[in-house]
This record gives sequence, structure tokens and C-alpha cells, in this order.
Amino acid sequence: MNNYIKFMEVLGNVKHLKRTGWVIRKVKECETVSGHMYRMAMMSFFLDDSHGLDRTRVMEMSLVHDLAEGVVGDITPYCGVSREEKLLKEFSAMTEIANLLGPNRDRLMALFNEYEEGKTPEAKFVKDLDRLDMVMQAFEYEKRDNCPKQLQEFFDSTENKFSHPLVVDIVNAIKEQREKMSAASTDNPHSTKHNQ
Repeated sequence: MNNYIKFMEVLGNVKHLKRTGWVIRKVKECETVSGHMYRMAMMSFFLDDSHGLDRTRVMEMSLVHDLAEGVVGDITPYCGVSREEKLLKEFSAMTEIANLLGPNRDRLMALFNEYEEGKTPEAKFVKDLDRLDMVMQAFEYEKRDNCPKQLQEFFDSTENKFSHPLVVDIVNAIKEQREKMSAASTDNPHSTKHNQ
């Protein structure tokens, strides 16, 4: 039971851990790591049988992919940590977390490793969801804070990186809405306030 309590403490950490990318850019009331993983998991319901992907595995992988951050924090390219060191820290943290789960240890590690290797169709789709959630979140902040195009770098960082046709279509629809919002604010410049 003590291991389960420790596991819940890790979940509590990601429940309250704000995502570093937004914190660095001083986005007020920004999302947490668990909020990000939850929306990704819910996006698994976009899938139907015609997509040929295992929806349950996509959902589970979405819920596991950033779990190590409950131990090591949300490490981004701006944190001065090499990709190799980041992977080592996260793998070590995931091993520590998985060891709390007894018989489900191997399942948790398999999902984490599958995502990190990024070779299966499900892992590639979850990586697409990871990026999709980020651009959607950037768009939502731009709308909420009435600052069109102020988070452009999050869109630039994902350019040409989406692979699944469904996700590509969703991203294009977000970009279309974003362009309309930007055009509307250009027509009415007094309505724009910057939160930077």
C-alpha cells in the first residue's frame, strides 16, 4: 500500500506541475502536465476503426508519456540539459515509478519505451497528439489573452512534423481559425492587448 501511496504522490506532482514552455513565456494561469496528458488521452476518442490504431494503447500511452516529469520536472530544450541526459533522467524516473506498481510495472515501462522509440503507428500518433495539444493550447492562450500570433514559435516548432492525416486536418483547421482571429484583430486594432 505504501508503494501505491508513493505512486499517487507522483501523480499529484504532475497534477500541479505547470508546463515549462508556458512558464518561461510568462503565460498566466498556464496548464499543468497532467492537464496536457489528460487532453491527449481524451483525443484518442477521435479515432474510429477505419484509422487502424489501438485506441486503448493510444490513451494509455498519452497518460504515461510525461509521467517521469512527476520526479524530474518538465525539462525543455531551454533548460540547458542535453537530449541524452534528459532521456537518461526520464528513463531512470520511469523505472523508479514503475517499480511502485508491482505486476503492472512492465506494462507502464513498455508504454513509455514505445512512445520514446516512436516506431509504432500508435507511438507516432501519440507524438502527433503531443504537438497538436501544444498548438491548440497556444491558440487558446492567444484567444483568451487577446494576443493574436504572439505564440507563433509554438506553431513554428511543429511545422511539417505532423504525420497522421486526421491530425494534419485538425491542425490546418486550427491555423485557419487562428488566421481569421488575427485578421479580425487587424481590422480592429484597439481590441488587442498583449500579455507579454
